[in-house]
Amino acid sequence: MFTAPVLNRICRESYTEPADVYARLKRRGMCMVTVTDHDSIEGAEALRKHHDFFLSEEVTVRMPSGTEMHLGVYDLSERDHLEIQRRRNDFIALLMYLTERRLFFSVNHVFSGLTGRREQDDFRWFESYVPAYETRNGQMWPQANESAAKLAARLGKIAIAGSDSHTLAGVGLTYTEVPEARTVDEFFAGLRAGRGRVRGQHGTCAKLTADVYSIIASLFRDKPWVLAFSPLALLVPAFTLNHWTGEIRFCRKWSAAMESSPARGRKLWELDSNLEANWAS
Repeated sequence: MFTAPVLNRICRESYTEPADVYARLKRRGMCMVTVTDHDSIEGAEALRKHHDFFLSEEVTVRMPSGTEMHLGVYDLSERDHLEIQRRRNDFIALLMYLTERRLFFSVNHVFSGLTGRREQDDFRWFESYVPAYETRNGQMWPQANESAAKLAARLGKIAIAGSDSHTLAGVGLTYTEVPEARTVDEFFAGLRAGRGRVRGQHGTCAKLTADVYSIIASLFRDKPWVLAFSPLALLVPAFTLNHWTGEIRFCRKWSAAMESSPARGRKLWELDSNLEANWAS
């Protein structure tokens, strides 16, 4: 469900059936498939029977500064999901668990304001302890993706990509490629070895607007009584334009701050060196 007030009672973030997502991705040439729902793995249950599917989620994490961010965690188990949800309000505790379990994880849409405000220390935590950055997101402003790619390259981070699509139209149009990887294990080994490539489309305001209208249409089919509020749909382009311009401002502010900030390395909290080696294992 949406997290915004009122919408969290009536509207889902996506109405797409997982089986349809899988079928569309295979038609678009994906050798392996994952779904990263928000703080949930329930939607992926029907796909776990496929040998080329691996379980993942996008975790809403509370940082030491009190801000929130989205952390992608990949190829996890149901037990991992439960422990991740237990720890997600404590970034340090979550970080220790992910590292101990040798799970692959990334900071998603680092130059987006989707999760609210950001603090300088947040970026220092990302720099110090998160091994991968999402550098191409299929719903983000191209410059935000390009800034994320520059930052990841400067910091020596693994670059990944994903569609971030909440409708069927965009799935598989932005993706991560590891040449010659034939299995999930080979895919992640290739990523850790630096052989990953980001591919596909960036986002646009028009694309976002179309996705919102698609979700609204699904909401009307799911709850016909909401049709009484259909005139409000005329406001969607204004809403998405306002969101898009806010994203541009957020990106410009923080990408400029990061460009003028030298790479500091680990300074906030000292990890056991044996644990850090897990990221390259």
